[in-house]
Amino acid sequence: MDMSRRTVIAGAAAAGLTAATIGTAHASGGRKPEKELFGKLADGTKVHRWSLENGGTRLKVLSYGGIVQSLEIPDRHGRYKNVALGFDNIDDYVASSPYFGALIGRYGNRIGKGQFTLDGKSYQLSVNDGANSLHGGAKGFDKHVWDVEGFTSGSDVGLVLHYTSIDGEMGYPGTLRAKVIYTLTGHGDWRIDYEATTDKATVVNLTSHVYWNLAGEGSGSIYDHELEIAAARFTPVDSGLIPTGELAGVAGTPFDFRRTKTVGRDIRVAHQQLLYGKGIDHNWVLDKGITAKPRHVATLRDPSSGRTLSIATTEPGLQFYSGNFLDGTLVGTGGHIYRQGDALCLETQHFPDSPNHPSFPSTVLRPGQTYRTSTVHSFGG
Repeated sequence: MDMSRRTVIAGAAAAGLTAATIGTAHASGGRKPEKELFGKLADGTKVHRWSLENGGTRLKVLSYGGIVQSLEIPDRHGRYKNVALGFDNIDDYVASSPYFGALIGRYGNRIGKGQFTLDGKSYQLSVNDGANSLHGGAKGFDKHVWDVEGFTSGSDVGLVLHYTSIDGEMGYPGTLRAKVIYTLTGHGDWRIDYEATTDKATVVNLTSHVYWNLAGEGSGSIYDHELEIAAARFTPVDSGLIPTGELAGVAGTPFDFRRTKTVGRDIRVAHQQLLYGKGIDHNWVLDKGITAKPRHVATLRDPSSGRTLSIATTEPGLQFYSGNFLDGTLVGTGGHIYRQGDALCLETQHFPDSPNHPSFPSTVLRPGQTYRTSTVHSFGG
């Protein structure tokens, strides 16, 4: 892995990013995205829900936070279930959501003490996770209403989402113009393409925070799900879940998913890293490194339903979070209470706290450059 490479690609250099066609193809049959009113914020701002269907995948997205409210796929018998945790009303998303299905920015994951230095200048960010800044601060991209437009293109259907983050928002320098494209392909893949530009040097790390349960949201624990991650190393953390800077081998640890194993097999092993995270909440250093096109990095399977999720990405890292802080206080779309381990997240991204670790792949974006990353989710049953 070339640790010096960056995801930032200037101008036309990223033109080679094309849709991946991994995974099981379903019957095609996309239709024009449909828009409906989902609710209103306290200030009267309308929140809309967009519905997409293509290739056997059904997706519902909110303009608030770019949230994936539901994603339905069939099992081995063709029976559909929503496999993404969420709420059935906007008030719960505003009041108590642990980032269910949201677009995350400006910086996915944690920045230690909410501080970093860039070009000799120090910046203090919004602190919202103990002493640290998490997922962009107290009001990250997940808590704003995005401008959304639907599209159809050949056999694809999708949404284009726009949000402009002003200079100084949550402490970040520069006005950042973000564009995210959600595409459902004729194969039923859900592809995300992220873009951003800035007028001042800044840091950026965008990701998606879907909580997956392939047996169906509200169906119980995902500890029997089978997972494989193409990574021989991970980034150990301190008690605040901030990386120490080490790239540690997974061999002989509970973090070794190079061969398929159940999520719950080693999750209660007496390992200091699991104690810090109250389970798994760590970044894997993907073997492939940064790539120009999405490459396969992880496969998740639910044995009971036969549903599978295959992830390909251009990113160098994958944050695997095992739903440790779901505490039984949230009621989801299906009317069930969410408890610890009822879902997991697989967030493709750069490493946590990268601005404070020069040896990590850079997350710096400068004027004249365009940030571009892509992730493809493919489903089978």
